[in-house]
Amino acid sequence: MAEIVYPPVLRTALTAFKLLDLRFHLEGTERIPREGGAVLVSNHVSYLDFIFAGFAAHPAGRLVRFMAKKEVFDHPVSGPLMRGMHHIPVDRSAGAGAYDAAVRALKDGEIVGNFAEATISRSFTIKEIKNGPIRMAVEAGVPVIPVALWGGQRLWTKGRPRRLLQRHVPITILVGEPMRPTPGDDIAAVTDDLRRRMTDLLDEAQRTYPDQPRGVWWQPRHLGGTAPTPEEAAALDAADRSRRAEERPAR
Repeated sequence: MAEIVYPPVLRTALTAFKLLDLRFHLEGTERIPREGGAVLVSNHVSYLDFIFAGFAAHPAGRLVRFMAKKEVFDHPVSGPLMRGMHHIPVDRSAGAGAYDAAVRALKDGEIVGNFAEATISRSFTIKEIKNGPIRMAVEAGVPVIPVALWGGQRLWTKGRPRRLLQRHVPITILVGEPMRPTPGDDIAAVTDDLRRRMTDLLDEAQRTYPDQPRGVWWQPRHLGGTAPTPEEAAALDAADRSRRAEERPAR
């Protein structure tokens, strides 16, 4: 497919991050295949994770087609960019269409990016994850590649003001060993294994991160930060869902 939008967007992001002196640390990028389909599954801590997870595939010369909520495609600014980069819209009330589009892209040799937690983790730990990435990989016959991101939450995350001009922030991107689920596998068990791998990767990213202050909002509670616990974060997410349901116009 023609790539008119994606390369200049990527170059613009790289230039901006260079000017801000964001300090990227990438490991395991050689595990991204240089050709053929794959499902890239990342944790979700920031609104910039699409960019950072996509960087994981940059050394392999690959572009990632991310699955993102339909509302992003409806926005007058982000919508044309998302469509131009051939990302995949997800209508949460009719998810089968997005699933089928992702499987077609995988069979066509694309890398499809997925945030299996569905929403940003306020606790900065791995929430429960969906089994969609495993099912897509099995149907398309491609590997699943776990990725851990850390540091982007300091720039822009849920419930915090944007600090997009903050300089010298370290950004860690770790790529794990590929998983190769097969049709005979227990999907629930493989999904649990994926979550364990993502948890281990994120723990490594957090514990090796260059900045280790205590008492800061962007650190998880178990590392001495003041982020919500997983239980507190789940309660906040539930309150958000209730509020959105109340605001949704009646049909």
